Amino acid sequence: MVPLHWCLLWLLLPLSSRTQKLPTRDEELFQMQIRDKAFFHDSSVIPDGAEISSYLFRDTPKRYFFVVEEDNTPLSVTVTPCDAPLEWKLSLQELPEEASGEGSGDPEPLEQQRQQIINEEGTELFSYKGNDVEYFISSSSPSGLYQLELLSTEKDTHFKVYATTTPESDQPYPELPYDPRVDVTSLGRTTVTLAWKPSPTASLLKQPIQYCVVINKEHNFKSLCAVEAKLSADDAFMMAPKPGLDFSPFDFGHFGFPSENSGKERSFLAKPSPKLGRHVNSRPKVDIQKICIGNKNIFTVSDLKPDTQYYFDVFVANSNSNMSTAYVGTFARTKEEAKQKTVELKDGKVTDVFVKRKGAKFLRFAPVSSHQKVTFFIHSCLDAVQIQVRRDGKLLLSQNVEGIRQFQLRGKPKAKYLIRLKGHKKGASMLKILATTRPSKQPFPSLPEDTRIKAFDKLRTCSSATVAWLGTQDRNKFCIYKKEVDDSYNQDQKRREQNQCLGPDTRKKSEKVLCKYFHSQNLQKAVTTETIKGLLPGKSYLLDVYVIGHGGHSVKYQSKVVKTRKFC
Repeated sequence: MVPLHWCLLWLLLPLSSRTQKLPTRDEELFQMQIRDKAFFHDSSVIPDGAEISSYLFRDTPKRYFFVVEEDNTPLSVTVTPCDAPLEWKLSLQELPEEASGEGSGDPEPLEQQRQQIINEEGTELFSYKGNDVEYFISSSSPSGLYQLELLSTEKDTHFKVYATTTPESDQPYPELPYDPRVDVTSLGRTTVTLAWKPSPTASLLKQPIQYCVVINKEHNFKSLCAVEAKLSADDAFMMAPKPGLDFSPFDFGHFGFPSENSGKERSFLAKPSPKLGRHVNSRPKVDIQKICIGNKNIFTVSDLKPDTQYYFDVFVANSNSNMSTAYVGTFARTKEEAKQKTVELKDGKVTDVFVKRKGAKFLRFAPVSSHQKVTFFIHSCLDAVQIQVRRDGKLLLSQNVEGIRQFQLRGKPKAKYLIRLKGHKKGASMLKILATTRPSKQPFPSLPEDTRIKAFDKLRTCSSATVAWLGTQDRNKFCIYKKEVDDSYNQDQKRREQNQCLGPDTRKKSEKVLCKYFHSQNLQKAVTTETIKGLLPGKSYLLDVYVIGHGGHSVKYQSKVVKTRKFC
């Protein structure tokens, strides 16, 4: 009489790559074997009460077997597709009477028994086709040999299988609440707040769990296994096993399966041999993010793009078994950027523009008459500003502007120009802009490359300070102003004083020192000096130089703080 489990082992021997004992819940070695999950990687036997990971090649079916030894046994089988739909079916095959130990007489040869089982179709109990995590559950199953057959017709893929005869007590997958939906509780231009009801596994069963949130722009995911397959698409699928070969269980770390071994064990196979696999083209990186947040059931996703649709999934994972369950995911489109009012520019007229930090402003210039050229004058008052100019939708110019800049572009009959101004990330931007088709006289004064004011320390006295600044080849009017400041005058105050668009008309008359005209055809000699008198000993003064153009628009040089000597 042949014992049942030894009979099964001999029947499955051709389907397995090495001889191993079929584990069941009644065997003493089961708990030891189940801790080493690699024991089942290359086996056709499904262990009772443990999740296994495996790999399918397209159009190549794979079969797994397990035995239910007694009638009226509860049975649960869970199949998790990872990154491709699967076709799978579960069938029941009766063992030969001689093998069950209930018959009499001489047993049939084992080879004949194996052929009998393989050739018989068996009774189909359940079948499924798709990419959902699907279950077969029976509260009372007959004894016999169960066969699970899986097929992928779309592409090479991997999957997970879990089978148990004690589903009530195992509960390896975290439970979902009665309402498993993920809700969007707040929606902004760059943020979305999600909330979901807690898992009973944590609140009632007191088991350790954690939630993982997944964000992407393509679709919702049915399992965390599918998410991990996407995240590792670039490297985990470069090498895949050939059907029928006997692999070390440690090789499966290269096929997209999570490894249970330490880094030292994996390092021996850091460079897998090309002979052990076939090359698969690397996949493009996907825009997907996975964030595990502990046991919180509310989370705000930030740094999203405005007016963009995102898909949000939440998975609850059992921290002990590392097995997970998916909530019902959701999707949402972030709000649009606030529509900017487009400012119309008039030919030859200066327009003041304020741009918020990281903000944007749009301006439109539509010349009335035909033109050969169009000129833009930009005067950035504070931080640098980025300017983009499009003519009838075509990008003509994209540059950062500091100080005064002039751009001349080729014209086109009846053309319309759209100007986009983008603020600096450090602070708000202020600027003056002029667009014209007749740039006969530049409204803004010309400036040297260096607009600093130089103070001569050796020429300081108790009542005066001597300074110098550069000019240009154009004859311009320069006015110098002074203002007493505290010794604690800091950079923030200096920044507020640094608005280059504020002209002399904003200053008090008592602060004016003098105005003079100055230029030089030789730029090497375009330097002027001035001594400011009537200062008090040991005091600090803020000095400003304004250069005024022909159109009356002024530009301020960089401010300078000087301090007179206390004792002379």
